[in-house]
Amino acid sequence: MNLPLAGKRALVTGASGALGQAIARRLAADGAHVLLHGHTQPEALRALAAAIAAAGGSAEACVFDLTSDAATAEAVAGMLAGGAVQLVVNNAGIHDDAVFPGMKAAQWHRVIDVSLHGFFRVTQPLLLPMLRTRWGRVLNISSVAALTGNRGQVNYAAAKGALNSATKALALEVASRGVTVNAIAPGIIESPMATGAGSAFDADAIKRLVPVQRAGTPQEVAALAGFLAGPEAGYITGQVISVNGGLC
Repeated sequence: MNLPLAGKRALVTGASGALGQAIARRLAADGAHVLLHGHTQPEALRALAAAIAAAGGSAEACVFDLTSDAATAEAVAGMLAGGAVQLVVNNAGIHDDAVFPGMKAAQWHRVIDVSLHGFFRVTQPLLLPMLRTRWGRVLNISSVAALTGNRGQVNYAAAKGALNSATKALALEVASRGVTVNAIAPGIIESPMATGAGSAFDADAIKRLVPVQRAGTPQEVAALAGFLAGPEAGYITGQVISVNGGLC
């Protein structure tokens, strides 16, 4: 069986969430050894690693605090001890919503720190070893909020918008070395946070907002991630690609 990512090592940050799990499973199914990052739910990461192994894949949990320079540097050094990480999926991100006049400084800084500074802390030290192999993929998980805005999410939209700009700039720097850099901007995707009880996106709201009249699935986003990670996507770089059912 042809496994397009056989022999590659991949890191997925925020792998304990619904979207991170789906992406990790897809990359593992395509042959990559997947490093599963998380911080607050280590048992979920270990269960995911076991499930991937039971399905014939390969994965391991990597528990560390992405908001800590020291903890991330130590974790990245441990990853590189096993060889270059040629595929990085910057999926970790958080919401801490409030209308801007009432937003606290801690809400602003925390959301920016995870999505944007976390991208730097992980990707920057992994990049040079990746470049030396002359093959690599960086996938940044953005959001429709970065493209259209969303009330109560100025912090989140700012973080993801900056990630989109970083995607385009970094793509230019590394393109000649066989490394592509792209962003995926999901719309409303099924998850406990986005569509669960108490969410603003109930079934009626989704039908009004989304032309295809349903939420997307994590697996649909993971399918795009799997394609962009594979050899057939080598001529796609510097792009922000939406998966949103026609939302924008």
